[in-house]
Amino acid sequence: MACGTVIAACGTGQAAPQSGGGGGGGASPGHRSAAAGKGSGAPTAAAAGNGDITLAFAGDVHFTGRTAKLLNDPATAFGPISSVLRSADFTVLNLETAITSRGVPQPKTYHFRTTPAAFSALSAAGVDMVTMANNHALDYGPVGLSDTLAAIRQTGFPVVGIGQNAAAAWAPYVVTIKGVRIAFVGVSQVTELASTWVATDTRAGEANTIDLPRTLAAVRAARKLASVVVVLMHWGTEGMACPDANELALAPKLAAAGATIIVGSHAHMLQASGWLGHTFVAYGMANFVWWETSYSTATGVLLVTLRHGVPVGARLVPATVSATGQPIVDTGTTAQQALSYYLSLRTCAELTARPAP
Repeated sequence: MACGTVIAACGTGQAAPQSGGGGGGGASPGHRSAAAGKGSGAPTAAAAGNGDITLAFAGDVHFTGRTAKLLNDPATAFGPISSVLRSADFTVLNLETAITSRGVPQPKTYHFRTTPAAFSALSAAGVDMVTMANNHALDYGPVGLSDTLAAIRQTGFPVVGIGQNAAAAWAPYVVTIKGVRIAFVGVSQVTELASTWVATDTRAGEANTIDLPRTLAAVRAARKLASVVVVLMHWGTEGMACPDANELALAPKLAAAGATIIVGSHAHMLQASGWLGHTFVAYGMANFVWWETSYSTATGVLLVTLRHGVPVGARLVPATVSATGQPIVDTGTTAQQALSYYLSLRTCAELTARPAP
């Protein structure tokens, strides 16, 4: 995992002033930042801006049902695929659960919760940050969310998409990798319970596109802070391998607001990746560490390469969710077939194989 947390200066162990919100629960506008590069510390002046940067993205993770027992040993919870996650300069996924033992289940079908050990498992696997703007972060209501925010503050694990108020929920996490500043923003487009879950100026909650002006403003603000803006979206129709009308309508707006990369989750299916003009879009990263059988076991880790702050390529490492709920990297013919299928999805996603001229 990259050194640097919500409030720690990279490599020093000394507390640094917190400039505001994000999932850490700050009450004032601003952003959180850190220097990164797994185990490398802050870049030297000679290294700044030199070399390609690899960002890794994966899908939905939680620890309940068959995956709850994986936290008995957080160091091995993700299994062998951790080596892929650790190989990138910065790794991000969707943590789809409340961190609580309290609260009241909300009026919905599925409820997920776990313990703060989940953050130990994420760190051990090489995950550097998560988005929690999704339809499970508030499964146990305001009390569960309060416990979740407290666990984030206690562990210092970087989280975007939820917070003590709207400024905190929409705040970006800004990291410097090899001299390039990259901002991450997490937002949900899921409408279920959105009117009561969305963060406001006076209420804790999630960043949600039910407040579209604030969402687009957050992307524009992030672009002023960083040359690369990654928007992590929770969207789509469950069980659908093609993006729905809401995804297709929102993606160009996010791109116009300044998104360099858009990565989605929620549909439980791999959805296509490619270019929308000059913005790289991966509509859906599927399940990753998953509690039961679902629409598909196909998953993977998407490795996006940046050169001089511009996405220049991407490669999916295909994997399959196993009987333990852990993803196992595909090999041989299985991997070739998975990649062929993944490339075929680009047509219905209206994406291109290369950026616009």
